[in-house]
Amino acid sequence: MQADSLTLNAADGTPLHVYRWLPDGEPVAVVQIAHGMAEHAGRYARFAQALTDAGYAVYAEDHRGHGRTAAPDEVGYFADRDGFDLVVGDLGTVDAKARQEHPGLPVFLFGHSMGSFLSRAYLQRPHQPLAGVVLSGTGGDPGLLGRVGGVIAIVQGKVRGRRHRSGLMNTLTFGQYNAGFKPNRTDFDWLSRDPAEVDKYIADPDAGQVFTAGFYSDLLGGLADIHRDGKVARTPQDLPILLMSGDQDPVGANGKGVGQVAEQLRRAGVREVSVTLYPGGRHEMLNETNRDEVTADVIAWLDAHR
Repeated sequence: MQADSLTLNAADGTPLHVYRWLPDGEPVAVVQIAHGMAEHAGRYARFAQALTDAGYAVYAEDHRGHGRTAAPDEVGYFADRDGFDLVVGDLGTVDAKARQEHPGLPVFLFGHSMGSFLSRAYLQRPHQPLAGVVLSGTGGDPGLLGRVGGVIAIVQGKVRGRRHRSGLMNTLTFGQYNAGFKPNRTDFDWLSRDPAEVDKYIADPDAGQVFTAGFYSDLLGGLADIHRDGKVARTPQDLPILLMSGDQDPVGANGKGVGQVAEQLRRAGVREVSVTLYPGGRHEMLNETNRDEVTADVIAWLDAHR
């Protein structure tokens, strides 16, 4: 595997840090990765190794407010305005670079957690044709809870500033996620059954931060939007989509929310929607105790659709 990084300028000029992993031989297709909240694309190096071993070129940017894209005072903050939309647009910037470097190859999109929400929004907008999309650790419409959270984030942003680091929103979100795994060893037991992987996340200085009121306002507004039937109907009907999750993932309501997303896509006319729920799996299936099985399943699905 050949690994390096590059900087791309987003549509508004924001520099994006992009990881690039290439196979030693000629690539057979491209996989673009959209990582989750409070993490960074560098955490996907092991997955990228498996993908490049299978012949895939891999691109993944650190989203705004994350990793090496974010300045120290920008961690956990998208933008002053239209933050969610800007990050969705950044996916197109990376896609264009990958296509420029690998013309004619099939391109897949893999989105995890927040990255799955960004990916779903991306599919609802004009974009270059994709060979398939994998949505990992996604969730359904948060409904009233999401709307209440959005109001809290907006009010906090007005009273204390959008850059205020919201311990309240952090507790409302992640405290709830961890409640199902008592007695808790850490605050992040909900991520994986593998304690070594949880400890690696906790030790990572670019993961697990408390995010801002402005971020939560942007994210929850985006979540409400992508679940509107009219928006879901814009998803290309001929696009193969795989939803994969652990059946103990609180983000996907232990599989219930994942099923709701799949059903909404099917109602919108998307013809090939597959769901894989892994028994006992938590939120990060690529970092779970059965990660080799999960990775092999994803690669087999990609191989079948390129």
